[in-house]
Amino acid sequence: MTVSPRLQNKVCIITGAAQGIGLATALKFAREGATVLIWDLNPSAIDKAVAQCRESGAPAAGCVVDVTQREMVDAAVRQAKEQFGRIDVLVNNAGITKDARLQKMTLQQFDQVIDVNLRGVFHCAQAVVDTMVAQGSGVIINASSVVGVYGNFGQTNYAAAKFGVIGFTKTWSRELGPKGVRVNAVAPGFIMTHLLETIPDKVLDDMKHRVPMHRLGTPEEVANVYCFLASDEASYINGAVIEVSGGMTV
Repeated sequence: MTVSPRLQNKVCIITGAAQGIGLATALKFAREGATVLIWDLNPSAIDKAVAQCRESGAPAAGCVVDVTQREMVDAAVRQAKEQFGRIDVLVNNAGITKDARLQKMTLQQFDQVIDVNLRGVFHCAQAVVDTMVAQGSGVIINASSVVGVYGNFGQTNYAAAKFGVIGFTKTWSRELGPKGVRVNAVAPGFIMTHLLETIPDKVLDDMKHRVPMHRLGTPEEVANVYCFLASDEASYINGAVIEVSGGMTV
């Protein structure tokens, strides 16, 4: 028996999709039959990601989008609709960190993280939601974090943003569920991405030992959960926050 790809014919926007978890998600979606729209800031990285998705046989396109700039987001959504006719999935994956203790954090560090990780999620969701409501279907998946559930030393700005993303998710699932649009969040734990490349091995070892599985997660393990939530297999999951953390918060 032939099993159909889980995202066949779904048009999927992924923000921050040119590296890390976003790239792993784009490639996973491509393998599952989606039309993949790569949004990121780096044109050469976008081109490379689009090429990788197309190698999987999936239609793919890229767009330089700064999620903090509403005009860019709106223009990219219009372009997506003109090119593909619909928008089925939005993965709000783009994010940054600017860590410092409360006493040392600058207003610029605070504002930058809130602008990308919280306001950017709002911009992208609001830009696509009318299309999804008109279709009577759609999925919005927001990247939160275990930090957004439990807090973390030195991450006032990041924790606030990721707590806020959970608030978005709970609220939008109530507002949009009756209209056929599901909204969920994923809360990764320690995932081995470029964000951890500058961390000393001793600190990484400590991070691993805080996880019952004694290892860091991979971007692909987060992408698998995004894919499930985007698919019709998750058709009755709405307003959920799913941890992908190896049990670190148990």
